[in-house]
Amino acid sequence: MCTLSGVHTSLTMHAFSAADRHFMAHALQLAAKGRYTSDPNPCVGAVLAKNQTIIGTGYHRRAGEPHAECHALDAAGAQAQGATLYVTLEPCCHQGRTPPCTQALISAGVQRVVAAMQDPNPQVAGQGIAALRAAGISTEVGLLETEARSLNPGFIQRMTQGRPLVRLKLAMSLDGRTAMASGESQWITSPEARADVQRLRAVSSAILTGIGTILADDPALTVRPDRLNGIPTDSHQPLRIILDSQSRMPPQARVLRVPGHTLVATSSHPPDTQRRALQTAGAEIICLPLSEHSHLSLPHLITHLSTRELNTILIECGPTLAGSVLQAGIVDELIVYLAPCLLGDQARGLVTLPGLQQLTQRLTLKLVSTQQIGPDLRLTLHPESTNQI
Repeated sequence: MCTLSGVHTSLTMHAFSAADRHFMAHALQLAAKGRYTSDPNPCVGAVLAKNQTIIGTGYHRRAGEPHAECHALDAAGAQAQGATLYVTLEPCCHQGRTPPCTQALISAGVQRVVAAMQDPNPQVAGQGIAALRAAGISTEVGLLETEARSLNPGFIQRMTQGRPLVRLKLAMSLDGRTAMASGESQWITSPEARADVQRLRAVSSAILTGIGTILADDPALTVRPDRLNGIPTDSHQPLRIILDSQSRMPPQARVLRVPGHTLVATSSHPPDTQRRALQTAGAEIICLPLSEHSHLSLPHLITHLSTRELNTILIECGPTLAGSVLQAGIVDELIVYLAPCLLGDQARGLVTLPGLQQLTQRLTLKLVSTQQIGPDLRLTLHPESTNQI
């Protein structure tokens, strides 16, 4: 049990006390425990407190399993009567994979509910709070909301904009190079940076790359848990998406021989022999139209992916596809790992951006944050304009 003593807890609407902040901060820490396993559901944490003492906690671990509130109620048992619930997301009020949490809270006799933020899911979106208030439960929303929103950016974007959050991950030397002229690139960045990339993969719903990367490197594109990256062994494997406009995907590729699901996007149906071999290997095949540059239409791809329960897509690719997704305006966030080394002017560049002739045509980005990862620097940037599909 955890006790916060000596703090006055009576409050008016939205005049949150130090105790409220303490308990909500703990709920946020609990929510973060589900960041590698809860997808496509959001990360949610909950704390039940009574007389300034925590009587139950919980977090949402996996879709189809009990929500954070239910775990906290189970831990508290009969003590939940008259308690306050601190939860990082508005309790649900609809029957989904699990029963509505609002009814469980009402039945348990919870007296007060403090939610960090309203649920952006249109099936909830304030209705959970309304149901609790209608049952006579005191409810408040907005405590540590910024911190709560940062836990689920992809889920929030999918629910509010109808499209997944798209991240582009790149790694380069100090002089903006990604590989030697021969193609040698292992390893530009440090083990710490590569472990951080594994964490990026683990919080993603899907990893997207081009057929060029598959043919050149034959990557597995899997999440690899280990002690360095802190990813649990039961982390989910993101969907792997391969862009293959000319149907060159080899059925023996590593992405088809490792755990998880692979989607191959092409511009036309592959020859029957290849199609059967790919499907036998476990691949799903979809056909997309071509753009005016004879590449797969990236806006059409995002539109298709928006029909699936994908919160965040991580793009790991070579310079050609990197330039294409940036010019198409589908990237919401660019993450660049900058290694303190020089590869020389004959090495390969970061992105290919054909057609740029004047400075006014440049793609501009906003630097959001910097973080040192081992000896490398991680830059997080947002394009100044993103096409909303």
